Amino acid sequence: MNANYSLLFYLKKPKNYVQGKPKPIYMRITVEGIPKELSTGRDCDPKKWSSRVNRGKGDREDTRLLNRHLESLETRIEEIHTRLIREGVKITAQVIKNRYLGVADKPHYLMEVFADHNAKIEALIGKGFKQNTLKGYKTSFSHMSSYLLKCYKKPDVEVCVVDYAFVNGYEFYLRSDKGCCPTTAAKYMVHFQKITNLCLAFRWIREDPFVFYKNTAQAKEREYLTQEELDMVAQKHFGIQRLAQVRDIFVFSCYTGLAYIDVKKLRHTDLKTGLDGNLWIFTDREKTGSITHIPLMSRAIDLVDCYSVHPECVNKGLMFPVLSNQRMNSYLKEIADVCGITKSLTFHMARHTFATTVTLNNNVPIETVSKMLGHKSIKTTQHYAKVLDLKVGKDMALLNQKYGRGK
Repeated sequence: MNANYSLLFYLKKPKNYVQGKPKPIYMRITVEGIPKELSTGRDCDPKKWSSRVNRGKGDREDTRLLNRHLESLETRIEEIHTRLIREGVKITAQVIKNRYLGVADKPHYLMEVFADHNAKIEALIGKGFKQNTLKGYKTSFSHMSSYLLKCYKKPDVEVCVVDYAFVNGYEFYLRSDKGCCPTTAAKYMVHFQKITNLCLAFRWIREDPFVFYKNTAQAKEREYLTQEELDMVAQKHFGIQRLAQVRDIFVFSCYTGLAYIDVKKLRHTDLKTGLDGNLWIFTDREKTGSITHIPLMSRAIDLVDCYSVHPECVNKGLMFPVLSNQRMNSYLKEIADVCGITKSLTFHMARHTFATTVTLNNNVPIETVSKMLGHKSIKTTQHYAKVLDLKVGKDMALLNQKYGRGK
């Protein structure tokens, strides 16, 4: 709290200044490199001003009166600084200036900043932000509110109290009280850091509370179906229509890599003939807006043809009659049980199956896989596509043949 300050008196040249006229005297208060200036209410002839000592020059009565006034201002600023230290207020140039002018300091509160941030995201839904993004930030807001009530016994705190201990305590609260896994807790910490970065940008806080914080969460291993499991699901006969329908859409995603929301919005108009004369899907990812071009495999084309006459698809122009994500995942659990698959089958697993089993394990370069998945970075693709031992064995066998021929 005991931040030092510097005070400088100087002549400020006004607009449309006429040479030879007096200039107004301003004082500049600087704390931690951040300056604030204000008028002293006096002026001085530039010829009678000493920039070296920041005072008027000479022994004339008017000069002595001016210098006494500046000294009184200097004393007043020093008194304000001392009082702020005594009160335990975080000292900034703006706070000193406000006290001098008699303006009440307006504190900034963490949850107010958080709420304002979320309101702006909500106003931009469909204009750069998705509904799920807002949903995540609202959950973060709720977790932070609960943390403050439990650990600080109040619904809000000033942003100036947010420090490393606050950050560390919040992560511990997410992991312990909220039962968040490391990756989920890390997501909420990213949300919180965005709020503190806003406070830093507006200079409401001076030090980054995350400067010593490190995210130690390890990426969770992604599950996928092996080729045998995929074939088992694809070839299984289901007497219940809803299970057969969900299975077909899931298998289509396994052979295209499209996420649930992207399959749900697919229309027949997205199906076009590519430069190679084959059928392609030309669409954009709902999550990122990136353009995705995917050549259709014969198995995927068969599924598209199968649902081309489905009443819902005909009426709405959709490619598939996709149910809600919750219902799709619920029915996939039933499908897994019927097929004897012990993995927790979810629709998103189809995307990982495409990346690992269908493409990468069949020697499709990861750059190509990344483009079809609509990723902007291969690093993201690496979370989806796993290099299987089977492929490692194949690659090493080819290498062994090469060395064998060289003997």
